[in-house]
Amino acid sequence: MTTWGFIGSGSIGSTVARLAVNAGDDVVLSNSRGPETLADLVAELGSHASASAATEAAVAGDIVVVTIPLRNYRDVPVAELSGKVVIDTMNYYPGRDGQIAELDNESTTTSELLQTYLPDSHVVKVFNNIFFQHLASLARPAGDPERSALAIAGDDAQAKARVTELLDHIGYDTYDLGALAEGWRIQRDTAAYGVMYAADPADWAAGARPAGAAEIAELAVAAKRYRDA
Repeated sequence: MTTWGFIGSGSIGSTVARLAVNAGDDVVLSNSRGPETLADLVAELGSHASASAATEAAVAGDIVVVTIPLRNYRDVPVAELSGKVVIDTMNYYPGRDGQIAELDNESTTTSELLQTYLPDSHVVKVFNNIFFQHLASLARPAGDPERSALAIAGDDAQAKARVTELLDHIGYDTYDLGALAEGWRIQRDTAAYGVMYAADPADWAAGARPAGAAEIAELAVAAKRYRDA
C-alpha cells in the first residue's frame, strides 16, 4: 500500500486522491486554507484519508502530488520533499499566474521550474493535460480494451518507473514523453492538451472517451513537429 501526499486538493488533487483510495491506498491531503477546510472531502473518502498541513503531507507521502496554481510553486515545502518522487500537475496560465519570463520565452517548462526549486526531489510531470471529470471516469483495470494512457515526463528513470506503477495501480497506462524538457508537448495550447479525452471537444463536461498510448504519442509528435516548424 502506498501513501500519497497532496500539496493542493482542488479538482485534480481530489480526483487523484479518490482514485488512490479506490485502489486501496492512503492519502494525506493539504491545501492553503488549513486541514479543517478539507473535513468534508476526508469524510467522503473515508478511513484511508486524512488532512494536515502541507509540510506534514509532504513528510507522510511515499509519493507527493503538487497540484496548486503555478504562481504558488515557491510555497511548496523543500526539505520535506528531499529524495522523494514529486508529481507535478501544474499548468501556466499568465492571466492567473502572472507573466513568467522563462516560460514566455520557452527557455524552460513548468516542471523544470519546479525541479529547479526542488533540487533534491525527483519531479515527474503527469495529470496536467486531462480534465478532472475525464480523469475520474476513464480509469480501467489492466487489460481493458478501453483503457486510457496518461503522458509523463521526467529526468529520473526510477522515478518515472514508480509513477508508471502507480498509474497502472489507479487504472491508467503510461506514455513516456522523455525528459522533463519534453513536458511542453502536453502543456496548454498543444494538440495533446486534453481534447483527446473529450467525448465532445466543444464541451469537455459532456463526457469522456478513452485515449490510448498510441493516440497520445501521435498528438505529442504532432506538437513537436509544430514547434520545430
